[in-house]
Amino acid sequence: MALTAFPAWTDRRTVCAMLIGIALAPGLARAETPVTGGTLVAVSNPGEPNVLTTGVGQAGAVLAVSSKIFDGLLRYGENFALEPELATAWVTSADGKEIRFTLRPNVRWHDGAPFTSADVKFSFEQVWMKVHPRARATFAAVEAVETPDPLTVVFKLRNPSGVILSALNSTESTVLPKHLYEGTDILTNPYNVKPVGTGPFRFVEWVRGERIVLERNPDYWDTGKPYLDRVIYRMIPDATARYAAFESGAVRLGVHSPISINDLARAEKNPALRVEFRGYEWLGSSIVGEFNVRRPPFDDVRVRRAVVHAIDLQAFSRVTMRGIGKPGTSPVLSSQTKFFVESGLASYPFDRAKAEALLDEAGYPRKADGKRLEITLDWLPFGESFQRFGEFLKQSLKAVGIEATLRSQDLPQFFRRVYSLNDFDFIVTHHSGFADPQIGLDRVFWSKAILKDVPWSNGSGYASPAMDRLIEAAHIAATEDQRVALYKQVQAQAQLDVPRFTLAENRQYTIVSARVRDLDTGVIGIYDSLKNTWLAP
Repeated sequence: MALTAFPAWTDRRTVCAMLIGIALAPGLARAETPVTGGTLVAVSNPGEPNVLTTGVGQAGAVLAVSSKIFDGLLRYGENFALEPELATAWVTSADGKEIRFTLRPNVRWHDGAPFTSADVKFSFEQVWMKVHPRARATFAAVEAVETPDPLTVVFKLRNPSGVILSALNSTESTVLPKHLYEGTDILTNPYNVKPVGTGPFRFVEWVRGERIVLERNPDYWDTGKPYLDRVIYRMIPDATARYAAFESGAVRLGVHSPISINDLARAEKNPALRVEFRGYEWLGSSIVGEFNVRRPPFDDVRVRRAVVHAIDLQAFSRVTMRGIGKPGTSPVLSSQTKFFVESGLASYPFDRAKAEALLDEAGYPRKADGKRLEITLDWLPFGESFQRFGEFLKQSLKAVGIEATLRSQDLPQFFRRVYSLNDFDFIVTHHSGFADPQIGLDRVFWSKAILKDVPWSNGSGYASPAMDRLIEAAHIAATEDQRVALYKQVQAQAQLDVPRFTLAENRQYTIVSARVRDLDTGVIGIYDSLKNTWLAP
C-alpha cells in the first residue's frame, strides 16, 4: 500500500504502526508461492474402490479417486457458487426451457483425443440416464441434448428445472470419453478400472489391495497445474494402522473420517496434522436404517415404526459417534435449510412400550423364549464404524424381542445382496443428500428408482403412488417455491411410510498433514481435484 493512500495529517509513527498491523493481519498475510513436484500419499475410508470412475460407481472411495482424473462441466466454489470447468459459460433462456453451454476449447482426453460436445451428449444419453442411480430424477425435465457444434451443448427442457446445474460437477455427472465407451457394455467396460479423463491427473496403475497411482497430466488445460507430480492412494483397511501412517508421515491426506473416532482427539493435538470438518457440505452425509419392504416382516409399516421407536437416537449418537453426529429427524438434513422441515413430521421417539405394542398389533407376540421374530442386519462395509452402528441396533432391537443377526461382507457382496438380489431384511448404511433433495431423495423414495444392479438407488423396494405423485409434481413445478413446498411434502410422506429413516446426521472429517498447502475446503472440498494443492518443504 502506498503512503499516499493515507490522509495528509497522518504522522510517520502512525503510518508505521498501520503498516505493521496490515502485515500481521492473518487474512492479509503474503501468500506462499506453490512448490512444484512431490508425491502426495492419501487414503480414503472406506478403503478400496470397486471401479475408478463415478460414471459407473458412486461409492465414496470411487469419488475420492475419480475426482482427480475427471473434470466436470461446472464446479462448486464457496457457498455452492457455480464456476466454469469444462464449460466456460452457460446461459438459461428466458422461459427456463433451454440451457446452452459453451465448452472449453483445446481440451484433450488423457489419450490425446479431443474433448467435444459429442462426449457430453453420449454421457448423458448412454451413461447418466441408464446406469446412474440419481440421473433419472435430476434430469427428469430434459427432453433432448443437442450439439450444434463441437464446443456447444444445449439441454432442451420440457419445463424449467432448479436442479440441473447443481449436478454437473465432475463427481455427480462424470463425462466419459465417447470414443472409448460407445458400443460397449458401460458397466463392464475395461476403462472403468483404467480410466481416461480430462482432469489434472492421469491413471498409471492399480495394484489391488495395495495402491492406486496417478501422475501429473502434462497437457492439462489449466496451464501450470497441477503442482504435484503424483498422487498415490494406499489401501490400509485398519483405522488404527491408518492413524499410525499419519503420525509417521507415510500418509498425508485422508478423507471420509479416515481414522477412528477414538484417535480423533490425538490427531487434533498433533501439530504435524490438521483435522478439517469443512468440505462435506455438498455430500450431505447421514447414517440411515433401511428396510426391505418387499417381504415380511418389514412389508408391515407397523413393524418398521416399531423398530424406530426401539432405538434411542440420542444414545446412538453419543455412544457410536462420540457425540459428533446429530440425531436424525427427517430424510433431509437440518443443514439443508431451504428444504428442511423443522417440525410437524411424523416422529418416532424412543419408546420401547410403544414399539412392543406395535409389534403385538402386527401379529408378532413374544414367544416363550422372549423372542418375537428373527431378522438379519447387514451393515455397510465402510469400516468398523458401521459394524459398531450395527451392534448398537442389534442390542436395541433385542430389548423389544427382535433377534438380529449381524452379517458382514465386502462391498461388492453388499451391493449385490441389496441392489441385485434384494436378499436382506434390514441394513444400516450411508446416505448422501447432496445439494438438493431431487438428487438425494428421489433415488431412494421414487418407484422409478428401483433399479436392478445400481447401487445407491431405491434398494428398499418402496413404491407408493402418493409419494410418486409428489416427486413427479416437483419435477415439473412451475416455480422454485412450489418445488421446495413439494419436497417438504415428500419428507412428510417418507416419515409416515418410513421405508428408511435417518439415525444421525453425520459430521465427517479430513485428516491432513501440515505440509499440505491449498487444499480446497469449500462445499465439495472432500472431492477436490488437487490441482491447486502442493507440498511445503
